[in-house]
Amino acid sequence: MAVLWQRHPLASEEIVAALAGEQDWQEATIKTLLNRLLKKGAISAERDGRRYLYSPVLTREAWLTQASRGFLDRLFDGRIAPLVAHFGEQKALTRKDIAELRALLEKLDGQR
Repeated sequence: MAVLWQRHPLASEEIVAALAGEQDWQEATIKTLLNRLLKKGAISAERDGRRYLYSPVLTREAWLTQASRGFLDRLFDGRIAPLVAHFGEQKALTRKDIAELRALLEKLDGQR
């Protein structure tokens, strides 16, 4: 999706080339992902001769909202607190992360 948000429309070959330096994915994997994104309605495909040109349908913000909601629903019953607790228990939160979370919680609490 990041490749398509940066530049579109793109053919699958262009997407594969753009990801070559960033991901260790095979061409078939990328084409499978494009088909899944197409079926989910996240991207569109327009015929251009014998190939298709892909463009994003969802904005980055809409995609993040949809993906993060799905992640939370699947793994944490839609709740954020268990997610944060999990990362805390795994010692994956830095002092800076904790300070940012505190500040965010104070800000959100002040808005209620």
